[in-house]
Amino acid sequence: MIDTDIELLKGIANQLRIHSINATTAAGSGHPTSCCSAADIVAALFFGYMKYDPKNPHFHNNDRFILSKGHAAPLLYAAWVENGFIPAPEILKLRTFGSDLEGHPTPRLPFVDVATGSLGQGLSVGVGMALAARLDNLDYNTYVLLGDGEIAEGSVWEAASLAGVNKLNNLIAIVDANRLGQSQETAFGHHIEVYCDRFNAFGWRVETIDGHDIEEIVEVLSGIGLDDKPLAIVAKTYKGAGVSFLQDKDGWHGKPLNKEEAAKAVSELQPSSKSGIGVEIARPNPLPAPDNSPPAGYPPLNYKPGDSVATREAYGNALLRIGEADKRVIAVDGDTKNSTYAEKFFKKFPNRSTEGYIAEQNMIGVATGFGARGKVPFASTFACFLSRGFDQVRVAGISQANLKLAGSHVGVSIGEDGPSQMALEDLASFRAIAGSIVLYPADAVATEKLVEQAALGKGIYFLRTSRPKTPVIYNNDESFPIGGAKVLRTGDKATVVAAGVTLFEALKAADTLKNEGIGITVIDAYSIKPLGKKEILDAARKTNSTVITVEDHYPEGGLGDAVAGELSVEGIKVHKLAVNGLPRSGKAAELMAHFEIDAAAIVKKVKAL
Repeated sequence: MIDTDIELLKGIANQLRIHSINATTAAGSGHPTSCCSAADIVAALFFGYMKYDPKNPHFHNNDRFILSKGHAAPLLYAAWVENGFIPAPEILKLRTFGSDLEGHPTPRLPFVDVATGSLGQGLSVGVGMALAARLDNLDYNTYVLLGDGEIAEGSVWEAASLAGVNKLNNLIAIVDANRLGQSQETAFGHHIEVYCDRFNAFGWRVETIDGHDIEEIVEVLSGIGLDDKPLAIVAKTYKGAGVSFLQDKDGWHGKPLNKEEAAKAVSELQPSSKSGIGVEIARPNPLPAPDNSPPAGYPPLNYKPGDSVATREAYGNALLRIGEADKRVIAVDGDTKNSTYAEKFFKKFPNRSTEGYIAEQNMIGVATGFGARGKVPFASTFACFLSRGFDQVRVAGISQANLKLAGSHVGVSIGEDGPSQMALEDLASFRAIAGSIVLYPADAVATEKLVEQAALGKGIYFLRTSRPKTPVIYNNDESFPIGGAKVLRTGDKATVVAAGVTLFEALKAADTLKNEGIGITVIDAYSIKPLGKKEILDAARKTNSTVITVEDHYPEGGLGDAVAGELSVEGIKVHKLAVNGLPRSGKAAELMAHFEIDAAAIVKKVKAL
């Protein structure tokens, strides 16, 4: 911490308020009152306590700041104006097309690690960043500024629990308890002792402050790291603080001031405002940067054709194998690691493994935080449970995050566990994520090679793995480029496109039909998004433009829709075999037969066409 004049910090806080008001008035939209409530906290952090290089936001040992209450984005942008990183005129372009100063922060800006604005996600990301600092032997702190409204989100308490369990004393949560939500007062208003009791119950050290008293703010910040607990600072604040006609007034959420109101507000703030330009900022310690470079290669595979290996087990094998060579790889799991087989990595690399327990939203957020610090996080659980964290994945897409998700136990082929455990919507949901890669391997070799591709690639990858054991059909040196497909049988009557367990049903069907003098082409569509369009289209043109897709997934949004979407412009008709209807418990073979996605159903469909 730099010894800073308290009066100067008060003045900077008012300057941040002025920027926030002017920017939202110019934009004609935004949340100026939400900015005003947290201005004193942000001024104390950025100009009095945080250690960072204002000219190099990406420096590896900078303290990290996550604006979980992302609607207060103008306040964050104002801080970077006042430390000289953003030219002052730029903030008046807030929310305009072409400006990176968007309505909520995104990593288009070099000082933003992850997108925020969907409330309740910032603390999870902060947990991942704090764990990454510990892994890399760095001493940066991670600060997360939350609104009291978002404290109602369950994901906040998932994160609070994990932070307490892991004793992350390099993580600081600051709650801007300004009492007023969007449509009414928050559940507990200014009864901030409720928030204190809850954080305390999750193993945090808790401090309460007047969020507009700079001396109190600075004093409590000086106590960071004094024990082995994460620190929660609950700040009693007022929405619209500093402006007489806005302060603690309802009805101003998300409402900009008109020009006359803005001029009046600025006239109240300007006499005591001060610039932060030139204020000395504490620099981070020049500790060695972690080596986050990819390896030259990975160890070879060692499978034999005909080996019987579930793809979920192959995922665990791959994670362990590539983890030997790639120190960037970390694993997070949701108390399913003995089923996803991530436990192999956990046992070998406990310092690079995080048990997220049964809290999938937080698990995804933590993994996103690791990815923002240069790691390659693989997070795994049953694929159906990933649906709990769909919003986290959606926002990770906006963040352009480096996030790898492995979902096991998919489709009716899991058998007796029943429909609550069967992922039948996962392909559809992950295909909908901006920039996502969706992969569905059929055998162990394909699985391991696709895990390699995910580790080396940048972005959101979803790997769908299956519970049943399946035979190894590929050689260890086979390549599986993203956006490709494999032609395993050729014939002229129809093209059958399958993936995962249904690929083996298609191969059985091909053998049955061949014995009857009917030849079909069978394609392994291991890459669902992007799809291996060329291989499928070439085959379709050779089989009378007849394509049948078969998948262990609901018909909406899965493999069939992916193929139909790509081939419809080519005038090719796609016939979809999928799980139509609500499943129930039963043996895998019974269920696949009932829903007509097995070999017999494929044979029947080919003959009908």
